[in-house]
Amino acid sequence: MGNKRIVGALELCDLPELAISNLNIRVDTGAATSSLHVDNLEEFEKDDELWVSFDIHPDIHDVDRIVRREAKVQGQKRIKSSTATREHRYVINTPIVIAGEQWLIQLTLTDRSEMTYLMLLGREAMAGRFLVDPEHDFLLTGQD
Repeated sequence: MGNKRIVGALELCDLPELAISNLNIRVDTGAATSSLHVDNLEEFEKDDELWVSFDIHPDIHDVDRIVRREAKVQGQKRIKSSTATREHRYVINTPIVIAGEQWLIQLTLTDRSEMTYLMLLGREAMAGRFLVDPEHDFLLTGQD
């Protein structure tokens, strides 16, 4: 088990390249890939590479606050969603910070408007770093 830290079912994270801080996330060992809720997803080319622009609601308590972001597309995946439907998603790489530790994760962009949390942290992003205690929330980030 090495130096793995214990996370709760919910934690807070920062996504510094997307200028998002203190985002409530659901830790989900049932999801391989992490996902982020976005709206108005549009693809475009920049320097002969595929990029996407999208809207994010960085504060779960202020849905009227919307920020527009851009990211280089790293790939595309077909994901089986929680409703068992297959969905095509863009994949971006972005740094994540949880409890002061930063590393690069793959993040799929999708519509999670029907879900409670704007972001899921999946197994691939947690591999080698965390163990999950599903009975508790905010074990690393100290929220109630």
